[in-house]
Amino acid sequence: MRTPTSTYRLQITSDLTLDRAAGLVDYLHDLGADWVYLSPVLRAVGGSDHGYDVASPEEVDPVRGGPEGLRALADAAHARGMGVVVDVVPNHQGVAVPRENPWWWSLLEQGQASPWARAFDVDWDAGGGKVLIPVLGDGADELDRLRVEDGTLRYYDNVYPLAEGTWTEGEDARAVHARQHYELINWRRGDDELNYRRFFTVATLAGVRVEDPEVFEASHAEIRRWFDEGLVDGLRIDHPDGLRDPGGYLEQLAELTGGAWVVVEKILEPGERLPRGWATAGTTGYDALGTIDRLLTDPAGEYALTSLDARLRDGQPVHWDELIHGTKRAMADRGLHAEVRRLARLVPADAGLAPETAEDALAEVLANFPVYRSYLPEGAEHLRAALDAARERRPDLSDAVDTLGGLLGAGATDEDELGELARRFQQTSGMVVAKGVEDTAFYRFPRLTSLTEVGGDPSHFSLTPAEAHDELARRAAEEPAAMTTLSTHDTKRSEAVRARITVLAEAAEQWAGVVGTVKRLAEERGTRVGDGPLVNLVLQTAVGAWPLDQERLTDYALKAAREAGVSTAWVDGDEDFEARLTRFLDHVLHDPEMRAVVEGFAEHVTAAGWSNGLAAKLVQLTMPGVPDVYQGAELWAESLVDPDNRRPVDFEERARVLARLDAAAPGSDEARPAVGPDGAAKLLVTSRALRLRRDRPELFTGYSPLQASGPRAEHVFAFDRGGAVTVVTRLPLGLAARGGFTEETLALPAGSWEDVLTARPHTGTVAVADLLSDYPVALLRRKDS
Repeated sequence: MRTPTSTYRLQITSDLTLDRAAGLVDYLHDLGADWVYLSPVLRAVGGSDHGYDVASPEEVDPVRGGPEGLRALADAAHARGMGVVVDVVPNHQGVAVPRENPWWWSLLEQGQASPWARAFDVDWDAGGGKVLIPVLGDGADELDRLRVEDGTLRYYDNVYPLAEGTWTEGEDARAVHARQHYELINWRRGDDELNYRRFFTVATLAGVRVEDPEVFEASHAEIRRWFDEGLVDGLRIDHPDGLRDPGGYLEQLAELTGGAWVVVEKILEPGERLPRGWATAGTTGYDALGTIDRLLTDPAGEYALTSLDARLRDGQPVHWDELIHGTKRAMADRGLHAEVRRLARLVPADAGLAPETAEDALAEVLANFPVYRSYLPEGAEHLRAALDAARERRPDLSDAVDTLGGLLGAGATDEDELGELARRFQQTSGMVVAKGVEDTAFYRFPRLTSLTEVGGDPSHFSLTPAEAHDELARRAAEEPAAMTTLSTHDTKRSEAVRARITVLAEAAEQWAGVVGTVKRLAEERGTRVGDGPLVNLVLQTAVGAWPLDQERLTDYALKAAREAGVSTAWVDGDEDFEARLTRFLDHVLHDPEMRAVVEGFAEHVTAAGWSNGLAAKLVQLTMPGVPDVYQGAELWAESLVDPDNRRPVDFEERARVLARLDAAAPGSDEARPAVGPDGAAKLLVTSRALRLRRDRPELFTGYSPLQASGPRAEHVFAFDRGGAVTVVTRLPLGLAARGGFTEETLALPAGSWEDVLTARPHTGTVAVADLLSDYPVALLRRKDS
């Protein structure tokens, strides 16, 4: 298996097409990237800016460059000795515009007789033999707005097929609609009645049954062509937990690709591991992200930040486990209730459970599930833990939970023992966790928002250097080819934003003062938001991304408030609250006194945030694994949650900065840019680390912790990969307050060393103050290797 030394992620769109991406290959190679990593490129729903709503898996999206563009990119990458890895989406397809998805169009037109009926996960009985489509508005006469036109059924701009022989010109559209294999229903009914599997709560992303061999072959024929023709070298698999049998799917994929490098977007809870035997190199790196961020978080700030959070809740502290139980239960009862009802319909009639009791008990087990999902019989301990917790929380459901335990496979010793309920439950639990935790609870728990990141558990506040070393050594031994990352298209905040927010743990009391002052000043100006935790979250975001304009901050704040679902919501939101929140943000950015408070604190933590940013980047680029650089992140790129993190990237500016660094004489002042807002120092760190990994892979074959000595040694984190030594600064604000490094030393492994960032030589035991005199990080290469 060919394995990359690094990847560089590009978001392929109608603007950044595959052809244009081919033109970036020279820059990416100069940067040091080994493989080009592409977002989904199969044909998506028209207007999609992300590509995860594939409307046809049978062709490369013409809007994104088509097959010619993919070949141009592959040829350009391969000519430079680089590989190509592509993100693929096996779990679902985009059906927002039925006519654009030929499989879905056929399903709606022909119903269960469609050759594509087996491709979609539809519960036909629950819909009375029809697919329920939640699209109608709230009016009492919405069906009167239907019309038959050009052989199709239309509702405003929505177009649906008509089954052969079910209509005549001029016939009443209501009557024609009643004869179809689908039924248009009020949009509010979807979360309760939808009868096809979807991606999370998105009804326009319909689940695909890739466990069916014919469906797998049809949906992967184009992907097979990529490998047969040598266009693509590896794959990233989106949301494997939605699949019926992720392990079986990966085995099929390994056969199709000839054993290519494959990573999976699997979210692991702290301490959780990938299932044994999966045909994958590892995850896409959110677990590595969490390790790095917590290594750089000051544990001393936990108490003060927790106390602030409690004060903002009128003195009522929130407990993370209780919070997420509530948000997951709410999601099971509302947003994903259709999925819970489908599970309940699978409970055998002779089980003795009334439908409403089965729904209640299933929802409670889902709300207590401690990880995304199990892969029974592997992971049965998680199911048993959820059953036990459900009994403890709801003694009134104890008998029902006991009954469900066996049906859900708690005692199964072989996969063949699992029934339909057990298999579908495993597909459902991850949906509840993702929507209940990452898309809801994360926005309600702003104690330190750098920790509320995809795949993270914010109740785990920090890691000691020893704990981080243990984890990195484990990765070296168990998953050396897994991806590592700091920013993605899905992260809630980019690495640069989180790096600055992390500093709040070193200035927790001061931060509490900032929040209190800003709230007071706003109230003096007649604006009381009334949601203290949200104010904390928004202010942390403002500081992390400072400076930012009002549109970006307002868009983020409104999305965060609606996701949290405390003071407003996406559906039937509170317009008065949103107006108050918007006024508050206007004060923060434009009222001189309030802006001075926020801006002053942002300036106070900016330098420490840069230090954290360089430290996190160097650790990620040199630790065990395959590091990915998200587009644009070689500079600071202070991005927020999507769609903010998918803004266009100025690659020309990055190429100019890199060329300037490369043109400078090694060791000169021009080759050592100051750490500052232009991000040149980060590009220096990124390019030199990527190049060293690509050009000298033999220096990255092991992992040995290095321990600094001296009174401030806890501010140093260092390791040797077998000829490449990484040294970074931890907790920089506290270090600066203590006067910086003084007597600290670091004993280097035997040999002569050179810092590839500064071209300075080092050997033996070095003074940390000298080693880190230019930058808060150092990357040493053994010269005599």
